[in-house]
Amino acid sequence: MGRARCGDDRQRYAVNTMGEALDNPLGLIAGSGRFPFLVAAGARRSGRPVVALGLRGLTDPALRGEVDRFHWTGIVRLGGWIRKFRRYGVREAILAGAVRKSEMYGRFRLLRYVPDWTSARMWFFEVPDRRNDTLLLAAAEVLARKGITLANSVQYCPENLPGPGVLTREGLSTAQQRDVAFGWPIAMEIGRLDIGQSIAVKEQEIIAVEAIEGTDRMIERAGSLCRKGGWMLIKVAKPNQDWRFDVPTVGPDTIVNLHRAGGRALVFEANRTLVVEHERLVQEAERLGVVVVAHET
Repeated sequence: MGRARCGDDRQRYAVNTMGEALDNPLGLIAGSGRFPFLVAAGARRSGRPVVALGLRGLTDPALRGEVDRFHWTGIVRLGGWIRKFRRYGVREAILAGAVRKSEMYGRFRLLRYVPDWTSARMWFFEVPDRRNDTLLLAAAEVLARKGITLANSVQYCPENLPGPGVLTREGLSTAQQRDVAFGWPIAMEIGRLDIGQSIAVKEQEIIAVEAIEGTDRMIERAGSLCRKGGWMLIKVAKPNQDWRFDVPTVGPDTIVNLHRAGGRALVFEANRTLVVEHERLVQEAERLGVVVVAHET
């Protein structure tokens, strides 16, 4: 179990006689990337201790130094999440960070992702399909039945949802603006259908659509299909986005991967896309010649 080095602040948190329960703690179910760090930092600035569950193989181990309690767990160990949270008195939790769902369909998945009974019962008996929204809503309902509410995942980092505008010095060309006008409604539709959040577009043609593989792998696939490069990535939230989970996110790695695959522009939905490491993202975009725009319908 890891503890953050928080100095005198630790004295503010009431602990019961068993040395476990905290004062109004926030639970954090942490996937990969920097999003969990933003949530942890924002919550602790507001005076809330953070109990984090790190998903093995996904969560950055450095997170344990940024929270008050930390435990490793598995992706499909929902019952274990509940027991850990209840141990510390968690009544509200946030799910933040990416989970590579595609790996759950690989070889030996039953050995790598052994579900506990709570997860197995939900997976096999409580959901009509395996789409992200279906599974996450079902997980939220299971947590709620145990007294743990899944909360808005961006409530502690709203400053990371930029408004409309061009983030880089250079804006979109006329041809790229036509691609946005063409691709935007299509991206919104695949979001509405809960297929994915991103598409690759060039010259009013859809090169690739994100599905279970996630944005980074879709970027690689688009690069292999359009070897001349010059395409753009459009990333949007779902029209009925549930802010408790699956918030569209971009960061410096998105820019690097995009450039490596021949992409020349990133257009994401303003006020509804989380930008991690904003300054670094812009620096990488300027260095690599990638145009970045927060677009508003």
